[in-house]
Amino acid sequence: MFSLRNNLVRKIKSYNKLVTPKRTFAKQKKLSTTFLQRPGEGNMKRVSLIDGEGVGPYLTDSVQEIFEAAHVPVKFENIPIIEAKEMSVNIERQTMDKLVQNDVILKGPISNDDVLMWNNHQISKALEIYAYIVHAFTIPGVKTRHDDIDIVLIRENSEGEYASIEHELLPGVIESIKVITHENSKRIAEYAFEYALLSNRKKITVVHKANIMKLCDGEFLDAAREVSHRYPTILYEEMIVDATCMNLATNPQAFDIMLLPNLYGSIIGSIVAGLVGGAGIAPGANIGRKYAIFEQGARHSGKDIAKTGQANPTAFILSAVMMLRHLGLPFFAEQIQNSIFKTLEERKVRTPDLGGNHGTADLTRRVIENLDID
Repeated sequence: MFSLRNNLVRKIKSYNKLVTPKRTFAKQKKLSTTFLQRPGEGNMKRVSLIDGEGVGPYLTDSVQEIFEAAHVPVKFENIPIIEAKEMSVNIERQTMDKLVQNDVILKGPISNDDVLMWNNHQISKALEIYAYIVHAFTIPGVKTRHDDIDIVLIRENSEGEYASIEHELLPGVIESIKVITHENSKRIAEYAFEYALLSNRKKITVVHKANIMKLCDGEFLDAAREVSHRYPTILYEEMIVDATCMNLATNPQAFDIMLLPNLYGSIIGSIVAGLVGGAGIAPGANIGRKYAIFEQGARHSGKDIAKTGQANPTAFILSAVMMLRHLGLPFFAEQIQNSIFKTLEERKVRTPDLGGNHGTADLTRRVIENLDID
């Protein structure tokens, strides 16, 4: 009897092994993040693409190739920037209409000379874009003097010294007016604290020169202090711009979010980009209430290497990754970001700024090869 029972148990176990599928859930590499989109979010996104100058066309080509390989649901519309000598009121209006009819703008570098129809400041002013963001962080595989840097620089982008109010009082005597308003200072402070809250950032450092410019920079500080009271969980500190530069050189890990008026932000934005590898590494964006522009964090057109095809597209690719998150396409953003990180960490393909001799197209191909596409 016991023998028959044991034989029956063995047969049942054997049958279960044959018909019961093995669960592979525990062997998956990782779990996917749940993203619940609004109905229609999967529709094709439309992006206005500005090639820009210098290395710009190489950078925009790189992103388009990667997006195509990753099957990103984005359609690019190229917007030509006309030379100033060819500009007319109708051409300017038509170009602006094309620029803003799409969801976002992806822009190659543009210098601030008078050759083109618009420069960076004019585009931002026309679109009422006021928050300029640079995300500077160390990437494994990119050699830097300091490790563990992760700084988000948020710069007021509509006034200050960039108000472009200057004139000649007397022959040889020039006056330039710095404009700081409480309304615009409060607006950028609100954006910075909101960003900190939503991104789990712990500290905001407001950079100023109020010890000398007591009224202008003092107004900027007053607005930031006012907003800070609404965010008790975020540490608030103020730092004179001189001390900021010194501390960035010696201990950049101490900074989390930096909030700055326009001119200081322009200068220190290039410093933080340099700390993590240069203009080819740090991504950036410009945000307003209605429009958003994505571009590399340090606005360097690279005209000196424009015809070599050796520009590092990393910053521009990562800016495009930021754009994808902004558009509600987080999976594609993570996929491309992971690929560029893997490419840099393995150090097989490196542009000259990273100590190699490969070109933009080489790095682009390697990023596509490293895409995790099933």
